[in-house]
Amino acid sequence: MADSWNTDTGEAVYRSRDVVKNLKMKVRIEKVTSTTALSQHLQQQVLSQHDGGAIELETLTSQGHKGDNEEELVVGWQEKFFSQYEMELFQNEAVCQTPLDRQYHKEVKALNRNKSRRNNRIFTYTDHDRYTNCLLFHQLQQATDLLTPTKSSPTFLAERMASVRHRRQDRHTMDCSIPKSKIVNWEPTEEFVKSSHVVNNAMQTMHIMADLAPPGSLGQKENECLLVTIKTDGNGTVILKPDFNKGKEPYRIVTEGERREVWRLTVENVSTAMKPDDKEKEQNMYKDLYVRHKDYLNSLVGQDFEMPPGGILRYLMNGEIISAKGFEYDNLYIHFFMELPNNWSSLPFQSLSGVTQTCRTKTSGKENVAYFSFPFSFETFYMSEKESDESIPQWPVLYFKVLSLDFWQRYRTEGYGYLLFPAIPGKHIITCHTWRPLQIGTVSALRRFFIGGSPELEDNSYVRIPGTFKGERLSRFGFYTETTGSVTFNLHCMQQARAFVDASMLKKRRQKVFDQLGGFSQQGAVCTILEAFQRARTKMQEARESLPRDLISTTSQPPFESSA
Repeated sequence: MADSWNTDTGEAVYRSRDVVKNLKMKVRIEKVTSTTALSQHLQQQVLSQHDGGAIELETLTSQGHKGDNEEELVVGWQEKFFSQYEMELFQNEAVCQTPLDRQYHKEVKALNRNKSRRNNRIFTYTDHDRYTNCLLFHQLQQATDLLTPTKSSPTFLAERMASVRHRRQDRHTMDCSIPKSKIVNWEPTEEFVKSSHVVNNAMQTMHIMADLAPPGSLGQKENECLLVTIKTDGNGTVILKPDFNKGKEPYRIVTEGERREVWRLTVENVSTAMKPDDKEKEQNMYKDLYVRHKDYLNSLVGQDFEMPPGGILRYLMNGEIISAKGFEYDNLYIHFFMELPNNWSSLPFQSLSGVTQTCRTKTSGKENVAYFSFPFSFETFYMSEKESDESIPQWPVLYFKVLSLDFWQRYRTEGYGYLLFPAIPGKHIITCHTWRPLQIGTVSALRRFFIGGSPELEDNSYVRIPGTFKGERLSRFGFYTETTGSVTFNLHCMQQARAFVDASMLKKRRQKVFDQLGGFSQQGAVCTILEAFQRARTKMQEARESLPRDLISTTSQPPFESSA
């Protein structure tokens, strides 16, 4: 006559768009005795017989022992059912100190007057009831021991979540003008990490309890047992522990003490299902809401696609400074700015420079890497003033300088570099190598180590080609530099122009520079190959002209000459 039990007492999470106040659940407890076990065993035998089974089964069912040994109650969300202890406590108005206690006093008097109390053993603790955290933790631990077949020590997360406070009914607004100190804790302790990584969301909680005392001894706190816990966060998430039985075996509850009584617990969902008409109305309401929200977003964005004026190329770059590695000192930060060539412009409020945060390096392999993950964005416009045969314009340049900062606020220049804006739209991951000016001698090295500071460039564009340079050859003879580290960029580039859309303009024989940007990268590659071939052919012709006539007649013709 051994019974099978449901041992899965874990939490079940439900998500619904319906309001939680419509939740109804039926809780049933039944004491397991020798009489009930024998009755169930006889019922199984009667059901296996075909002749006279219905009559004998009805007789056995009517002889079942009821009364104090079983109870069934339908409970709604935050519906208050008083225990025998609370019925006796709130009868005396002198013990009522809070408005909630006085309200319970009125309800208890009404129940006694009308004799309309529906529960005996099963009762509830709502979210409005105030109890100490230690009592709640004791109840949760007791329920864990009773509902599970084997006793296990609660985990750290279970202890922390059991001591989480309920949602406060009277919230006070915080003064935002008060500055917060110690936003970043550089050396967190183990206790701080544990206490800070516990989820503490404001949730409403409800407990369904039972008084499992012997008949005639109801109303003692030590006989209270936690049956079901329901939590909700107000966003449609409902957490239930334990889960509904859903046709499975009942849960087993074993009381403490010498009696060691066994009870069965059954939890069922008896919420009223939505009618088809109401469900259809709700779906239509949601559709109407989504359509209105879509129309609202369209009104903000507009129907017309934003295009630049005719004859203008719009260039957008969303970039990120990923990391820097290979530099001598720690605590790196990067100062960068953008230089616009001729015929390029930007918006008046567009910032063309920026500074990253100071970042400590981390050892990765054999390199010390500083991960910045610093985002930036630029928006520029190109407009050609007159017809030009030049197929590739001068693109904007991003100059940057890597510096280090120590504990004494001494900074050192670690390296200079530049980044040419990619001409091809799309995603680009570019690593730029840097260098810094170098002074020969021991004094400069000692000054850099002890005092800080180092030789700097007056014009950062000297990294590439100075903006003031006008000539054919740039000489840097006598200028000493030292190779330092590298900086990695992640770039997402976009180009927009009316010429990309207007197909009629692409058919013109003479086009402006911004009309040729779409395919200049492929054209540039082909032109480079043709120019190299032309130079090689010219050198070969000059070499042939310098040879004697008789030798030329006996020499075979080059293969590329015949192909030409």
